[in-house]
Amino acid sequence: MCEEKHAERSTAEVAELLATCGECTLLAHRGKGFRLAGRTAVHELLDELIAILFPGCHGPGAMPTAGLARFLAARLKRVARRLKQHVRSAFQYQCAFDKCKDCGDCGRKAKQAVNRLIAELPEIKRILEEDIVAAYEGDPAARSVMEVVMSYPCLLAIATHRIAHVLYREGVPLIPRIMSERAHSLTGIDIHPGATIGPGFFIDHGTGVVIGETTVIGRNVKLYQGVTLGALSFPKDEHGNPIKGIKRHPNVEDNVTIYAGATILGGETTIGAGSEIGGNVWLTHSVPPNSKVYNRQPRPLIHKHGGPTPPAAT
Repeated sequence: MCEEKHAERSTAEVAELLATCGECTLLAHRGKGFRLAGRTAVHELLDELIAILFPGCHGPGAMPTAGLARFLAARLKRVARRLKQHVRSAFQYQCAFDKCKDCGDCGRKAKQAVNRLIAELPEIKRILEEDIVAAYEGDPAARSVMEVVMSYPCLLAIATHRIAHVLYREGVPLIPRIMSERAHSLTGIDIHPGATIGPGFFIDHGTGVVIGETTVIGRNVKLYQGVTLGALSFPKDEHGNPIKGIKRHPNVEDNVTIYAGATILGGETTIGAGSEIGGNVWLTHSVPPNSKVYNRQPRPLIHKHGGPTPPAAT
């Protein structure tokens, strides 16, 4: 009897909980004939794609010693099939959210987006090889290329970004951002999937790095921890809402190094090629190529123990 009453209370509580959702995003796809993928499903597919890019280095187990090509081809086929389903649901959700007409085009767009990603995987791998070399050559602490591949958080963040960026370019809703936020939570590196990043990219240490949606980064750029490439302001429309889809974040040209804690803001800000931006610098305007930008060095006061008390600051 007690168990029956407890079950009745639980059912009533669940009904009340669902009633409070109304048209919230959790139930936005109710009755629409599709189901959004949960975050875990997207994370699993991302892990599989990275394992395909780095067989034997990432993934749950060792690769087979024979028939590796067939093994990876079969794995990629399974991933592509599942990803198309999730991407299609994401397109359908966005159509429902935007109250679009039922054009029946979501399946075609999902197939196109995933096929594009699969076709670009060899180029993604080639670019990642340049990123790996940049990390190995740019970090004196790196003992081997394999150490970079298997342990460096920047490589996980950048590999995730290069996958998510292709889907973002294809207009896929939700899923690219879920991927990028997964890397953010694991590494502390926050790269929006819309950012454009050239090859040979290295983030040393990485924690606290933020790279905004419309950032454009050239070749062989190196960032240290705590760097922000962000928006200076958010222009608003006549209703006071932020205007979306405009250039808000800076451009960083080839062969630039940006040291720890630097903040560079604004869609019209360009860091010229070959420049060095010192630690904790705050920039909201462009600098020409081959610039060196540093804060004026503070003068530390050194008080020797037992000596005279230094004069008070005036």
